[in-house]
Amino acid sequence: MPYLIAALALTITLAAFTGLARWSRKRGTAGSGLSAAMAAYDEAYHTTAYSSHQEQRAAADRKAQQGSPDDL
Repeated sequence: MPYLIAALALTITLAAFTGLARWSRKRGTAGSGLSAAMAAYDEAYHTTAYSSHQEQRAAADRKAQQGSPDDL
């Protein structure tokens, strides 16, 4: 009987986390939170990874140069 209760509790917990993951992906809130958490971890333990993360964010924020209409 204790194994059945433990298996049921595990099933309910996994179902709750699965539902939470679907909800956060649907709202689009998972990416920025996870990215910020990993950036903080990288800053503390992997300084070169954090600096490359900052470079990637800066590159993503830059706008691409627009061509001149005269180039056509």
